[in-house]
Amino acid sequence: MSTAHVITVSDGVAGGAREDKSGPALVDVLRHGAFEVSGPEVVPDEVDRITTAVMTAVERQVDVIVTTGGTGLGPRDVTPQAVAALFDYTVPGIGEMMRSAGAATTPMAAISRSGAGVRGRTLIISVPGSARGATESLDAIMPVLAHAVQLLHGDTTHR
Repeated sequence: MSTAHVITVSDGVAGGAREDKSGPALVDVLRHGAFEVSGPEVVPDEVDRITTAVMTAVERQVDVIVTTGGTGLGPRDVTPQAVAALFDYTVPGIGEMMRSAGAATTPMAAISRSGAGVRGRTLIISVPGSARGATESLDAIMPVLAHAVQLLHGDTTHR
């Protein structure tokens, strides 16, 4: 069974001022997609805390890491910068799929900086912080996740 880890990036949730709704929703989506899931782990919108959380999961050899939050244009939205610094390479099609799915329900999807990349054999995906935006984004790419994990593990059989 493939493994996944969810990281919620939010000052409000980390500080106890807000309930984490997107993290648990993503855990549910991943479990329904046959992933063994850990998290949600909660960290504030701070590059070093995001980096540490992601790298800890990478070192545990998690197949997929999903971060939720910090993908907008606000001054504290630093998730894309934090994770991009860790990538060996990007996977632009995943971000495109997520924005395309989001655009079907809101024009605000155009300003999301959601995206994905790979570190070692781990696929790292960043989705919006709202439960709706997060689950719509992850639902949009669920059909390709199992194959992505297989490819990262060296199974290059064409599907």
